Amino acid sequence: MKYIFITGGVVSSLGKGLTSAALGTLLEKRGYRPRLQKFDPYLNVDPGTMNPFQHGEVYVLNDGAETDLDLGHYERFTTPPLDRFNNLTSGQIYESVIQKERRGDYLGKTVQVIPHVTNEIKQRIHANSEGFDVVLTEIGGTIGDIEGLPFLEAMRQFALEVGKENVLFIHVTLIPYLVAAGELKTKPTQQSVAKLREIGIQPDILVCRTEKTLNTELRQKLSLFCNVPLDCVIEEKDVETSIYELPVCLHREKLDSLVVEKIGWEDQRPPMEDWEDIIRRLKSPEHKVTIGVVGKYIDLGDSYLSVFESITHGGIQNDCGIEFVKIDSEALEGESEMASLRDLDGIVVPGGFGDRGIKGKILAARYARENDIPYFGLCLGMQVAIIEFAESVVGLEGANSTEFDPVTPHPVIDIMEDQKELELKGASMRLGSYPCQLLQDSLVAKAYQKEMVFERHRHRYEFNNAFREKLEAKGARFSGINPDRNLVEITEFPKHPWFIGVQFHPEFQSKPTASHPLFTSFVKAALSCREKHAKPTITRSRINEKIS
Repeated sequence: MKYIFITGGVVSSLGKGLTSAALGTLLEKRGYRPRLQKFDPYLNVDPGTMNPFQHGEVYVLNDGAETDLDLGHYERFTTPPLDRFNNLTSGQIYESVIQKERRGDYLGKTVQVIPHVTNEIKQRIHANSEGFDVVLTEIGGTIGDIEGLPFLEAMRQFALEVGKENVLFIHVTLIPYLVAAGELKTKPTQQSVAKLREIGIQPDILVCRTEKTLNTELRQKLSLFCNVPLDCVIEEKDVETSIYELPVCLHREKLDSLVVEKIGWEDQRPPMEDWEDIIRRLKSPEHKVTIGVVGKYIDLGDSYLSVFESITHGGIQNDCGIEFVKIDSEALEGESEMASLRDLDGIVVPGGFGDRGIKGKILAARYARENDIPYFGLCLGMQVAIIEFAESVVGLEGANSTEFDPVTPHPVIDIMEDQKELELKGASMRLGSYPCQLLQDSLVAKAYQKEMVFERHRHRYEFNNAFREKLEAKGARFSGINPDRNLVEITEFPKHPWFIGVQFHPEFQSKPTASHPLFTSFVKAALSCREKHAKPTITRSRINEKIS
């Protein structure tokens, strides 16, 4: 068993997760079985209750674990599905240690960071290794952060215990370019590596994030002052078009060859034709569509990272470039922003919580329905579409979700029964993978080419079945049902060319090499809309009339 640890230096958000995922791809292409995991130093047990503006999206796994968005990169780039044991936080570590202390597991000993906390971390590394050839562990945060020290110390001890020949340390770092000086600077990386060496870790490979090409002189300088062989200084230049260029770029830099050489594996050229074709489709697509994404966290792209990536996957599958228009749902309520809907070939409303920006999302759903624009509602996106349909088409004045209006006369969306008495917020929603039975001859059944599917969920509110007959009588079709609890999972409007809302999150099961069927179908519908329909005009008076 081999172990690779990936750390980051100089600044956060360097792309350690993407680097780890890309390396996982390259090792998998060589026939090996990598296991990727993320260790986060923050004290939260998981990111489930964290603000998207601080942490980006929460990525949900099949077993219901709410995890870091980097696990989304891992699943998109590699084959094996992940579980809750692939994401470890300081909160989980300290919670486990304190529980053991309370039970008396430490037999009266003084509980300390070393060895008790570090042993807990090492135990998780060992537990995740069975059935795989190599475990890639990304350490969150930046070298020098005080909360990351127990993880680094555990890594040092782990390498000593399993033998350095079985462990590889990769340090992802930044080589900043100073415009005033007109040159790249290596000193921040030197200092970052020095911090690592202070605690007994010598990186084997440097992966250098940079805007500019690293010349031989710079590489020699990094090699000399960081004590790393020259051929182990890897350039990771900003990609031109997409993150999916990264595996090919790192392969050209021979990162994968270095890794297999250093851990004693046979070096053989991995087949990269499928990834090269993906890059070709991204850079020179046959077609093009414009997709609007309407959300309240739209200013921070990481909040809807999987949504944007999955739409891109649908574009790859259709050989279609995607031009994104990010639309703030609050701003959409103002007259000046309404024109942003006019030139769209498709509209996506992703999930979310709270009533801020809801009116704008309802406007987007109504505009798509009335103007035959393909609409894809994800979780909350399905709920706002149902609210709009119930009020505008069915005539249920004041229809709403009890999340936004607890005393609405027509609660078409209501809190689930098993959620009503809950007091704790963390890990208490309907989470994880659940079955969904598809209606024959429905739009979604044609997209999936299946009768039963399993999709990941993260929500507290659900369609209220008491209103099912009324909406069906006016043309709504509930084409996906959870067979165990008779819950509505998918809504579509057959009179519309492509209008689908889903209670689940299909964006968590899409890859660049295997686009999710619904995203593939959505982009195809958007392409048809662009080719066959003239762009609709919009009048503010018409919208105001419907909303008032």
